[in-house]
Amino acid sequence: MAEKKMNLTSRVLIGLLLGLITGIIVFKLPSGVIKDTILINGIFQLIGQVFLRGIMMLVVPLVFVSLVNGAASMGDVKKLGRVGVKTVVFYLTTTAIAVVIALVLGFFLKPGIGLDMSAIETVELTINPRVPLIQLLYEMVPKNPVAAMAEGNMLQIIVFAILTGVGLSLLGKKVEFLVKLFTNLNDLIMKLVEIVMLFAPIGVFGLIARTFATVGYSGLLPLIKYILTVYVGLLIHMFFVYGGLLKGFTDLSPKTFYKKFLPAMSVAFSTASSNATVPVSLEIAEKELGISKNIASFTIPLGATINMDGTAIMQGIAVFFIAQVYGYELTIGMILTVILTATLASIGTAGVPGAGTIMLSMVLQSIGLPIEGIGLIIGIDRLVDMGRTVTNITGDAVCTAVIAKQEGELNMKVASS
Repeated sequence: MAEKKMNLTSRVLIGLLLGLITGIIVFKLPSGVIKDTILINGIFQLIGQVFLRGIMMLVVPLVFVSLVNGAASMGDVKKLGRVGVKTVVFYLTTTAIAVVIALVLGFFLKPGIGLDMSAIETVELTINPRVPLIQLLYEMVPKNPVAAMAEGNMLQIIVFAILTGVGLSLLGKKVEFLVKLFTNLNDLIMKLVEIVMLFAPIGVFGLIARTFATVGYSGLLPLIKYILTVYVGLLIHMFFVYGGLLKGFTDLSPKTFYKKFLPAMSVAFSTASSNATVPVSLEIAEKELGISKNIASFTIPLGATINMDGTAIMQGIAVFFIAQVYGYELTIGMILTVILTATLASIGTAGVPGAGTIMLSMVLQSIGLPIEGIGLIIGIDRLVDMGRTVTNITGDAVCTAVIAKQEGELNMKVASS
């Protein structure tokens, strides 16, 4: 199995690199039927979207079934509560650390200083009304679970799935056939994930090629300092915060861990969607990292919804970028408000492309910065979004490994091999 996975990893990386090169070449071509109709909106769009829709097709059933399994198989409701509290504390703590890293980088690297505003193409924005935290909390409970699944409302699906799992656990032997049914359904969905992942190299090629054929690199030049600052923050968080937590709490080699998790990172980079990566992350966590299904099926879907460290880093740096562009001075009080608001905003950020930028409006409003500033960076957000999604889903996997180790449900032999 490990050999097969290495082959898949290599093929996905080749697809990613070929997509990058092809996209930049196509970007340089003159506009016309071949470039716009046949390549960008034809071949690239077709193969990219077929793969993405294939993955997204499995997300809702997989999240629901795996969470029901996870909650039911823990047996002890106290253990479920203990794992839940540990998971949420881990996610919120690393998100707060991510915001602090972002603000430090924004303060010292000053990505918005010396920027020629005329060189940036501003995009008009339509910002949805801000949702109060209280409303966000009570809307986690679905009025209609079927509607929540149809709409892909992940927080509501998670709440209903956990309650269903707890109910099955409490009923015990009376519902053994239902527990077995959910286990079989989980096996079926994971097999479907394997089938879809056979097309990953081609799908990744299409998604990346279309992104770079559309964006190119000319739009990057004025904002290169902002982009580089975000990626520096993402790399620091990935290798020092996550790497340190992984080594400190599990004694696993971060190098080995990341190498095994590379296929999920590649899917995250190409799709820019945490939700789309859930099926791949779960498969790798269980089969390659030796994490028990009980823990992985609980923490990874939850993380795809509430753990957005990469998004928090982007938001923290974007706050300094926009403040510097418009000549605002940030006070200590404003910075503390950003830390709190960005941490809470990350919980409400949907795991779909571009959602983090829209949630940035909530952070800017909290300290009185002009939300029009988002228009400066939204044009290149897809390139930043790909990197921050990789950070988001890697954090989910690291948390899962840490919790599994503490609960005695991490197979060190498998994880270290």
